[in-house]
Amino acid sequence: MTTTVYQNNQNYIDYILHLADTNLILAQRLCEWCGHGPILEQDIAMSNMALDLLGQTSNYYNYAAEMIGNGATEDTLSMLREEREYKNLLLVELPNGHFGDTVARQFFYDSYHYFLLEQFLKVKDLKLQAIAEKSLKEVKYHLKWSSEWMIRLGDGTQESHDKIQEAVNTILPYVKEAFILSDYQKVLIEEGLISNPEDFKAAWLTKVNEILTEATIIADVENAFAQKGGKDGIHTEHLGFILTDLQYLQRTYPNSQW
Repeated sequence: MTTTVYQNNQNYIDYILHLADTNLILAQRLCEWCGHGPILEQDIAMSNMALDLLGQTSNYYNYAAEMIGNGATEDTLSMLREEREYKNLLLVELPNGHFGDTVARQFFYDSYHYFLLEQFLKVKDLKLQAIAEKSLKEVKYHLKWSSEWMIRLGDGTQESHDKIQEAVNTILPYVKEAFILSDYQKVLIEEGLISNPEDFKAAWLTKVNEILTEATIIADVENAFAQKGGKDGIHTEHLGFILTDLQYLQRTYPNSQW
């Protein structure tokens, strides 16, 4: 049973929605690769990662719906909100581009996601702990996959190196938004309900730089400019197109159920 401290806490609901939205949008992006991957094995790998993220998304939305009440479900939260109501990181809504673009986007999110879930294992909320414990097993694989492909592409041919370097250069301004606190995060940290992601930023930066160095990719991650807004519903032009595809069925045939 959800305790009152979470049930009536709009800031906590917003935070759980932020987690759900981020995974949902990245899963949708990865699903776009289905049938279009460079080789069958990696086509399946990206689809499987999307399924992992959708499973995590479902857990977060169901938890948020439980706290919201009033008939909210994971379907209404994922399919029937407007663009400005989504709180996902800008990073995950960036277009797939070529395979290297997708790998770079996945790597930067996976490296953050891994340390975030480790942090969740220590929160007071037992339900969030349980979601994190299950999700962490999946995200360890995601990080292994994206790290290995960063190294293969970066330390591969001159063409693959140039493409992954360009991908990192393009994505870099969106990487550190994850560490910029929204208003609801600040309140929750003060209340002791969540921890500050700054607590693992040094470990995250070490891991990121370790992989980039091995991949012979040059990037000043620590001092890179950081775009922001996604956590508060201010998005790139890309999100609207994603939601058009994602919400088509529910918008066209209201109240449809599986």
